Amino acid sequence: MEKVLEVKDLNISFHTFAGEVKAIRGVSFDLMKGETLAIVGESGSGKSVTTKSIMGLLPPGNSEVKKGEILFDGNDLTKLSDRQMQKIRGKEISMIFQDPMTSLNPTMKIGKQIMEPIIKHQKLSKAAAKERAIELLRLVGIPQPEVRFQQYPHQFSGGMRQRVVIAIALACNPKILIADEPTTALDVTIQAQILELMKDLQTKIDTSIIFITHDLGVVANVADRVAVMYGGKIVEIGTVDEIFYNPQHPYTWGLLSSMPDLETSGTELYAIPGTPPDLLNPPKGDPFAPRNQYAMQIDLEEEPPMFKVSDTHYAATWLLHPDAPKVSPPEAVLKRRSHFLAAKGGK
Repeated sequence: MEKVLEVKDLNISFHTFAGEVKAIRGVSFDLMKGETLAIVGESGSGKSVTTKSIMGLLPPGNSEVKKGEILFDGNDLTKLSDRQMQKIRGKEISMIFQDPMTSLNPTMKIGKQIMEPIIKHQKLSKAAAKERAIELLRLVGIPQPEVRFQQYPHQFSGGMRQRVVIAIALACNPKILIADEPTTALDVTIQAQILELMKDLQTKIDTSIIFITHDLGVVANVADRVAVMYGGKIVEIGTVDEIFYNPQHPYTWGLLSSMPDLETSGTELYAIPGTPPDLLNPPKGDPFAPRNQYAMQIDLEEEPPMFKVSDTHYAATWLLHPDAPKVSPPEAVLKRRSHFLAAKGGK
């Protein structure tokens, strides 16, 4: 498969009054043409910082790419100026943000907001841009697009606003679409509709998607591959089937165990104990060790490498070392595995 994006050993820091926050520490991954890569993890794990660096949207002044490359179309995006990134941002790489209401200008009609990137990047006339905007509204499932074209954001529901934001992101047929928790602000029913819409659109426009979420359950039927982030690092990466059927990292086990299902009562939901590491002073060994009930002495002293589970599956845990004791995933993970199997139609 063709690579459209390659992130190599990315290290990003923020300079604060308290000191240097090492937010991203050696992140590497590839994105293939036409695939959906989900990046999951708790708040503060580094998901959004990683994707904002791809868009060139890190705050100027206090953020710094210390090391690494982001390769796209033969360019290292970390080396481009903001003016050069403006030619890529919105045209080649687009982003859907979490809250549609803050993504849209409340004083501008929806149609004009969709037309803006089309006129800027594709150099179409106003008439052609209007036609394309109405076509996009129809594509993302908004009824009466000619009427809606003339309306303002406050006249749309939350789900419809998110569809408009998706239409804007797709306006120039980007090669990469980054979706940063695009369903978090929506109710469960609308969430499902938006996820189904994104799956459908991907097949129609052949774009590659990076999907950011803290909820593994959201990506089960959307992603092709999943990267699990913790403490500014990718701790496990594999196909969606490998992550759900055969998770290897104790942190992935914790995320799977904390997913609610229809059989979960009000008192049963699992929570990973402890708190994420302080990235002002990153831990010496495995960053997950203090929260890991299976941690060994080596976890406190030395950071684990990425162990190969299969050609597509890697995990950074000392439990995969040949000399480590054999540990089985918790019962809750095995239970989620059977639910996932049922959801995938007994695959």
